[in-house]
Amino acid sequence: MKEKDQMKEKKTTLRPSPTALLNPRMDVNFKAIFTQETEESNEALKSFLSSILGKEVVKVQISANEPSVDIPSQMQMTFDVSVTFNNGEKADIEMQGQDQKYDFSVRSEIQVARLLNNNAKKGCNWSAEKVYQISVLNFHPSNGDKSELAWYTMKSKNGQTLAEHLNVIFLDLLEIKKLVGTPVSELTPVQKWGLFLSYADDEKQVAYINKIAESEKGIMEAERIVGRMSEEDSNWFRQFSIDTYRRDQNAIREATIKEGLNEGLKKGLKKGLKKGLKKGLKEGLKEGLSKGRNEKALETAENLIKMKILTVEQIAQATSLPPEKIQELQKSIAEGKK
Repeated sequence: MKEKDQMKEKKTTLRPSPTALLNPRMDVNFKAIFTQETEESNEALKSFLSSILGKEVVKVQISANEPSVDIPSQMQMTFDVSVTFNNGEKADIEMQGQDQKYDFSVRSEIQVARLLNNNAKKGCNWSAEKVYQISVLNFHPSNGDKSELAWYTMKSKNGQTLAEHLNVIFLDLLEIKKLVGTPVSELTPVQKWGLFLSYADDEKQVAYINKIAESEKGIMEAERIVGRMSEEDSNWFRQFSIDTYRRDQNAIREATIKEGLNEGLKKGLKKGLKKGLKKGLKEGLKEGLSKGRNEKALETAENLIKMKILTVEQIAQATSLPPEKIQELQKSIAEGKK
C-alpha cells in the first residue's frame, strides 16, 4: 500500500526531480525572487542591483509594480520589479526570457522616459532624480550590441553627457553563458548573477552554481528562495502553463507566417506579381497571426483563471489580453458558461 501511495505521488507531482529548481528566467519567478517581504529577498535585490550599478546599494524599497498613468491605455505597459533607492532614484527591473521580435531598444527608451516622467517632482523647477530601466535579456538586444552589460545614457556625438537622468541597462545572458565553467574567483559580481540566472535550473550545473552562490551572499539567498518556491507544485503548474502558452505562440507565429506567405502568393499571382505579393503577404500574415494568437490566448486565459493562482493583471500580462477581457472570462466561468 505504501509503495502504491509513493507511485501515486510521483505521478501527480510536476517537479521533474526532488532537487529540480524553477526557471529564474521566467518573469514571474524572477519577480518572486526579489519582491518577497523577507530579509533574504531584500538581500538578493541589493546584491543584484549592486552588481549591475557597480556600487554598493545599502538600502532599497520595493515600489508599486506599475507606475501611475495619465490615460487608461497606458495600463498595458507594465514593469516586473520597481524599486526606490534611499536617495530618491528609481529603477525598474525586468526579465525578458524570450525575444519578442520587435525593436527592444525603442521599447526601452519609451519605458525609461515614462519612468522619469512619473518620477519628476511637481513645482516650478525642473527637478527629478535619476531613473534606471534594467532589462535582463536572454537574447541579444536589437541594436546589435553584444556586451555582457550595456549601459546607455544621453550623450552628444562627441561623447558629452547631459544630466544622465535617463539610464537604460541591458544584461545580456547569452554573452554571459559563454563563461560557464570559468573559475568562480575570476568572475565579476554581474557575471556571477548572470550565470546563476542562466543555469540555476540546469541540474548538470548544480555543483558550479552552488560554488557561485557560496561566493556571493545575495545569490545564496536567491538560490534558497527559488529552492523553497520549487517545493510548491502550484509554482510548477504555473511555469508549465506559461511556458506551454509561449511555445504555442511561437508555433502559431511560424505557422501563420507560412500560411500568410502562401495566401499572399495566391493573391499575388491573381493581381499581378509585384502588386499582389506585397498586398497579399501583408493581409495574409495579419489575418492569420491575429486569429491564431487570439484563440490561443483566450484558451490559456481560461485555464489560468480556473487555476485561481494569478491576478487579473498577471493573466492579462501573460496572454497579452486586455484586463477587461480577463474579467469577462472570469464572469463567464463563474456563471458556468465556460
